Amino acid sequence: MRRVGLCLTFAAASACTEEVSRELPPVEVSPGRGALARLTEAQLGQALAAIFGPGVVAGGPVEPDLSAAGLRQVGAARTSLSEWGVEQYEGLAHGVARQVLSEDHRGWLPCPIDQLGQASCRDRAIRFVAERAWRRPLEPQEMAALDAVFDAAVAALPEEGAKAGLQYVISAILQSPDFLYRFEVGRVGDELDAFELATRLAFFLWNAPADDALWRAAVEGALPRDLVSEAERMMASPRFETGTRAFFEDLYHLYALDEVSKDPEAFLHFSSELRAEAREESLRFLIDLLVTKDGDYRDVFRAERTFASRRLAALYGVKATAREGFGEVALPPEGGRRGILGHAGFLMLSSHPIASSATLRGKFIREVFLCDVISAPPADVNTALPEPTGSAVTLRERVQEHLVEPSCSGCHNLMDPLGLGLEQFDALGRFRSLDRGAPIDPSGDLDGVSFGDAWELGDVLAEHPKIPGCIVRSVFRYALSREETTGERQLLELLTNRFVERGHTWRGLVLDIVASPSFRRVSEVER
Repeated sequence: MRRVGLCLTFAAASACTEEVSRELPPVEVSPGRGALARLTEAQLGQALAAIFGPGVVAGGPVEPDLSAAGLRQVGAARTSLSEWGVEQYEGLAHGVARQVLSEDHRGWLPCPIDQLGQASCRDRAIRFVAERAWRRPLEPQEMAALDAVFDAAVAALPEEGAKAGLQYVISAILQSPDFLYRFEVGRVGDELDAFELATRLAFFLWNAPADDALWRAAVEGALPRDLVSEAERMMASPRFETGTRAFFEDLYHLYALDEVSKDPEAFLHFSSELRAEAREESLRFLIDLLVTKDGDYRDVFRAERTFASRRLAALYGVKATAREGFGEVALPPEGGRRGILGHAGFLMLSSHPIASSATLRGKFIREVFLCDVISAPPADVNTALPEPTGSAVTLRERVQEHLVEPSCSGCHNLMDPLGLGLEQFDALGRFRSLDRGAPIDPSGDLDGVSFGDAWELGDVLAEHPKIPGCIVRSVFRYALSREETTGERQLLELLTNRFVERGHTWRGLVLDIVASPSFRRVSEVER
């Protein structure tokens, strides 16, 4: 293993300045293999917009995003492309190529379309698309191959001429693995090259390809020297909010709200609009707390304010502060909810279509917020809860069987007491005090620390010692599209300590991960 000195930075300062430098002692770092991550559906759209402008539409289905180690971004580096997927991407590439050469979408062209027959115009257009799509300079042989595609298409479709040539070139570029995958593998030794670093940084911070300034830094050889200063520049952009939203959509599974359904007879207020607004509430809340205010990450669980639409405000029993869109609202203690645990999005996601679920809610808290591993139930175990009876009316009474049955209790004692603390919220997120006419007992404990209800659970969770290390690990995995290695455990400990020392701030954590050796290095492998 190579000994590498770390210099981790303050959020508001440049890396290693004399004023705020707290250089950490050398740490043993043995990074993992480089990532070859397929673009997620959202990243695919961002990549096309970076080439052709925001008006381009990536229509049609593509290979679905899959999750691994709790993140779709990690899953993107583990999934293979099926035959069906190859066909879908081929159709998408041809559709986009036709679209961007239509009269309504030609603003991206570096020269007039009627001059494409001229070699200089043709080559400028090809290079423009290919370098932005492949996120690196073209090799001479690659340019020659694309010229050959152009010439072959013109010869086969003489009536369409140069337009057909460029259309087929664009289609070929967009079907290439160099477009569909993020190459962060270390093309030379164990260091990512400048363009791989630019790609990793841009997708980490913005969930999109590098902008012109970052591209120039790569071309001019300023990376990795100016990597942290480039990160600070990019984090000052509104696009950093987009990247932060993408991370928390992934980590908190907010994308899954698109598929949530509730029994229409039991939940008359449920609608697709409510799902969308619940997702937006959580994202606005996170951006305001972590990006705008650079606040304490632990306040994700104990904040007493949120952003609500009129529909959500009615659901929460508070007064809306905006006639249209979202407004900031206070969450009173008598309403029982605060922080992300009280958001309709979290409560809907971790419930069944017809009823709340102590197990699903507790499992989410354990796995996502605390990074605990919950084993799947044995195949021969019945996981269904007993139906309500005269002696077992509330959910707490009905889950007792899981808590005492030896084959179930090990895991359910980790999950159910937490979920029962949220039982005063139904499967839609509405507050209630009764379950089938019987009073709800929302008390419980988290690893030996007791709480009386969901409001107190927010405090207990915020102060749990696993919270800092869990979010650090999750961000680390997202940034690198892989799980950590055993040779990076000491690095993660240092990053966690730094996160705590600086008040659990999001911006500081992001910069520290960018500054870490694992962000720019990969393991050395035979080539």
